[in-house]
Amino acid sequence: MIKGITTFGSDKLLNSLKDLEPVFLCVIGTTETSKIPNISGAGASPELTEYTPAADVELMVHGNVLCTDNIAQTVVDGTAAPTPAMITKASMEIGDIPFVIVDAGSKIKPNVSAMSFYGEYGRDIRTGKSVLNPLEIFENGKELGKELDIRHDYLVIGESIAGGTTTALGVLKALGYSAEEKVSGSMPTNPHDLKTKVVNEGLKNSGLNLEKGNIDPFQAISAVGDPIIPAIAGLVIGGNGKIILAGATQMIAVCAVIKALKPDFDFSRINIATTIYVAQDKTADLFDLASQIDEDLTIHIVNPEFEKSNNDGLKLYLDGFAKEGAGAGGAMFTALVRGVSLEKLREKIENLCE
Repeated sequence: MIKGITTFGSDKLLNSLKDLEPVFLCVIGTTETSKIPNISGAGASPELTEYTPAADVELMVHGNVLCTDNIAQTVVDGTAAPTPAMITKASMEIGDIPFVIVDAGSKIKPNVSAMSFYGEYGRDIRTGKSVLNPLEIFENGKELGKELDIRHDYLVIGESIAGGTTTALGVLKALGYSAEEKVSGSMPTNPHDLKTKVVNEGLKNSGLNLEKGNIDPFQAISAVGDPIIPAIAGLVIGGNGKIILAGATQMIAVCAVIKALKPDFDFSRINIATTIYVAQDKTADLFDLASQIDEDLTIHIVNPEFEKSNNDGLKLYLDGFAKEGAGAGGAMFTALVRGVSLEKLREKIENLCE
């Protein structure tokens, strides 16, 4: 047992990671869906949500944001909840975790060195034509996944995309899953009615026949998805090794696509790692979504005990702000697996946030 980590499912993969060397990937992308008012809290305004992925990885690499003057953060009564990218950066530094930035299809390009999948950025899913080249993105993901699988013991894959819970809902619903009012969000109040309305409009305009069933996953992504979903699905399918999916709702949608493409896929070789703030989100149901995908899908929950923090911004996570993002849960998970104590990890996060 590792302090700070609670496992739901098999701990077989967890127990095998201690002496292995990981690489962390942060996959970024854009969906113009994020600009719909009140649908995403990942930005100071709907228009600025498109800068969030680029800002997140610039923060990880440079320690400051170059693409905009505004760091993506939530301010409550004068107190700012630090962006999850700060948690990821702190975890990678203290855990000595190498990392790679992957651009699956971003509208705002970050000022960092990144692997490009040459993906088109995602359009507003209400059009029913969201991702223009999902198969190309997927194939590029497979190639990189195969290469990294040879060079590293295991992959930790996070993502940054504003509006991603809505596109995840779209893909899950298109593939036949019961996901309405179960996807998470970055604010204490979750605009489920708005997300469902947006998804339904996109599905209607896409022309997909949901009643017929057996929707092709690339058609689902093309209609109501985003570039990150095929990118990560490709990264997973491209290799044969161990993988930690660092996230929540978005990763469930990735798993749904993987299952549609490979019905016999061995889900015991991948685990999901996320924060306690997503797991305990009363406006969502991560565990029900996971159980719909596969009974072998293990979820690791990281509790950084921010209630013990001296940083008031981090305590806002306890109230449902931010919760997760940029692979924060998986990055903390990996640092803890590599022997960093929970107290040292929290101290490192606090110091960076200050």
